[in-house]
Amino acid sequence: MKTALVIGAGPAGLMAAEELATAGLSVTVADAKPSPARKFLMAGKSGLNLTKSEPISAFLSQIHGADRLRNIVSEFGPEAVQEWAQGLGQEVFTGSSGRVFPKAMKASPLLRAWLERLDGLGVKLHRNWRWVGVEGDAMQFDTPDGPSQISPDVTVLALGGASWSKLGSDGKWVSILAEKGVPLAPFKPANMGFAMDWSDHMSRHFGQPVKAVRVMAGNQSVLGEFIVSSRGLEGSAIYAVSREMREGAALTLDLVPNRSLQDVSGRLSRPRGKASLSNHLRKTLKLDPVKIALLQEFARPLPSDPAKLAVLIKALPVSHHGPRPIDEAISTAGGLSFNALDDGLMITSMPGVFACGEMLDWEAPTGGYLLTTCFATGRHAGRAAAAFALA
Repeated sequence: MKTALVIGAGPAGLMAAEELATAGLSVTVADAKPSPARKFLMAGKSGLNLTKSEPISAFLSQIHGADRLRNIVSEFGPEAVQEWAQGLGQEVFTGSSGRVFPKAMKASPLLRAWLERLDGLGVKLHRNWRWVGVEGDAMQFDTPDGPSQISPDVTVLALGGASWSKLGSDGKWVSILAEKGVPLAPFKPANMGFAMDWSDHMSRHFGQPVKAVRVMAGNQSVLGEFIVSSRGLEGSAIYAVSREMREGAALTLDLVPNRSLQDVSGRLSRPRGKASLSNHLRKTLKLDPVKIALLQEFARPLPSDPAKLAVLIKALPVSHHGPRPIDEAISTAGGLSFNALDDGLMITSMPGVFACGEMLDWEAPTGGYLLTTCFATGRHAGRAAAAFALA
C-alpha cells in the first residue's frame, strides 16, 4: 500500500487526508499541537461560517491570488461545501446575508464527525509532532518521544499562515522551504483591524458596534458593521476592505447609507433651536452616540453649514496608524508562491511534495471565502498527490 503524510491538521490538511485515504493510501497526519484544527475551532466559537451562498462568479471575485486558484475553488465551491457538511450529518442553513452555517453553529460537532470519518478510513493522527526539516526523502519531526522521521510516497503540506501563532499558524515552516530554494512571498496581515490613537472622549464607546454603515476604501464598498475597540477598528466591514487599506487606500465612512446626500442636507437644515448639535444629529438623522463620537473624532470642529456637514456624514475620512500586528490578523497574505507549484499544487523542485491551504500566497475576506478556499485547495492537493503516488 502506498503511504501519504499530511503535515498540518487544519481544514486543508484534513481535507487532503480524506482524499488520500479515500483513494486507498495509508495516511498519517502530523500536527504540532496537542489537538487538531485549533484555529478552525476558534473561528467557529461565535458561529462557524462554512461558505457563502451566492453565484460562483461573485464568490470567486473575492478570492485574490493566481487565476488557477479560482479554478480550484470553482471545483469545490459553496454548494459542494454544503453537501460535504451534510454528508457528515451536519445540517446547514443560510442566513439573510447569504452566509452558510451548520445548524449546530459551532465547529466542534462537525470536527468530531470529520475525525470519526477519517478514523474509519484508517487515518493515523500524530499529535505534538512539529515538522523541523527534510533530509533526502525523509520528513523530520520533533516529537514527545524525541526526533522521528517518515519517508512517505507523497507528502501534503498544510501548515497555515503566520497569524494566531498560539493556535499553530506560526509560519516557522518558511525557513525549511527557503533553505530548499522554494519561492516565497513575505507574509502580510489580512482580515485585520487597524490601530487608532483615540482621544480620551472615545473611551466610553470601546466595545460598541457601529451598525448600518457603509465602509469604503479603494474600489471596495461594503454595507455592514464594525467595532470600536481600545486598539482601533475591528470587525467584518473593516476586514472586507482591509486589503485595500493595507495597500494605502483611504478609509471613508457613510454613517447614513440609507439616506441621500440631499436628504441629509435637508434634514440638517431644519431649525435647531436650543438643541445641541449632538441632539440635532440624533433627532434629524437618528445618529447614535458612537456614530456622533466618530464624527467628532475625525471631523472636529464640525462645520455649521448643513450642506458641508452632510458631505462629512456621507463620506467621513478616517485616519489610522496602519494594520494591527500580523499575529492578531484572522489570516495572512503571502506565503508559498504559486510560481513554485504545478497545476496539482506540487512543489516543482520537491517532487512528491504538495501544498495547500493558507500557507499558499492568496487572500480572501471573511464570510465563508477563507474556509471554502482552504477546503478546496486541500481537496485538490490530496487528489493530485494520490494520483502521483498511484501512477
